[in-house]
Amino acid sequence: MTKKIFVTRPIVPDAIDKLKSFFQVEVWNETTPPPKSVLIEKSVECDAFMIEANDPIDSDVINAAKNLKIVSTRAVGYDNIDLSYATSKGILIGNTPGILHESCADFAMGLILTLGRRISYSHYNVLKGNWKVFDQTPYLGNDIHGKTLGLLGVGMIGSAVAKRASGFNMKIIYHSRSRKIDLENQLGLIWKSSLDDMLQEADYVSVHVPLNDDTKKIIGKRELDLMKSDSFLINTSRGGTIDQLALTNALKTHQISGAALDVTDPEPIAHDDPLVSMENVIITPHISSASAATLRNMGIMAADNIINFFTEGKMLACLNPELLS
Repeated sequence: MTKKIFVTRPIVPDAIDKLKSFFQVEVWNETTPPPKSVLIEKSVECDAFMIEANDPIDSDVINAAKNLKIVSTRAVGYDNIDLSYATSKGILIGNTPGILHESCADFAMGLILTLGRRISYSHYNVLKGNWKVFDQTPYLGNDIHGKTLGLLGVGMIGSAVAKRASGFNMKIIYHSRSRKIDLENQLGLIWKSSLDDMLQEADYVSVHVPLNDDTKKIIGKRELDLMKSDSFLINTSRGGTIDQLALTNALKTHQISGAALDVTDPEPIAHDDPLVSMENVIITPHISSASAATLRNMGIMAADNIINFFTEGKMLACLNPELLS
């Protein structure tokens, strides 16, 4: 085929090679995102984009598009894409669900363990040469087993975290838009119809919601004030779901005991941001899905969305499937 595909990062060579076996492919060979001006330029030239989660596909890019028929993101979330406007312009949007949830759940559980038991803090002190004698008292942490985990959202990732937490004999409560009776029966989850009730009871609160108008800053000052002073907040969803200034203040005043953030707002977080230097905060560079296998499989699925559309008129995952008909 003579279709031209623009790939915004070179991070999944197998996916790029697969696209090249069908199409003419141009790759932005940088680890940083292409400037918006480049996206606009390529939207004029290309038939499809394969993008990353931080590439903005907004009205400017969409309006410039002449031949663009499909954008396939190597992600599940699509808050970087103006989905409704793309749909109005007839541009298909694909994503990669059903792949990253187990890796993300592993990572979220790892953050809970690391935060509660102060693992990274202890390791840092060993590296700094501060381990002079056998004295555990500077590193006392909180148990995970038998504690209460509050899940904000129990989609594929949240429910996978619940399965792991059940192995630690945690009491698992959750708040979501709809009640998940099957998970309650399977894992003993307890539904909280009120987010406030969940926040007041949980020892660990883990956020697993997409970023949209309803969830932007869903955890703010009011919500943080409801949490227990010895509780912890974990976020592996999107940075914008938490009011970061309110979180900073809550940590400074010991309103909560600590936080683990795989996502921040903005990303990357500034090196001089107060959160970076807090001993009760763990920040990782948006890597919860970054196992080697998961990264590759998401890339292949993003490529297959494009290949299948142009060869068969189908997609493995489409966020606006009404356009396929």
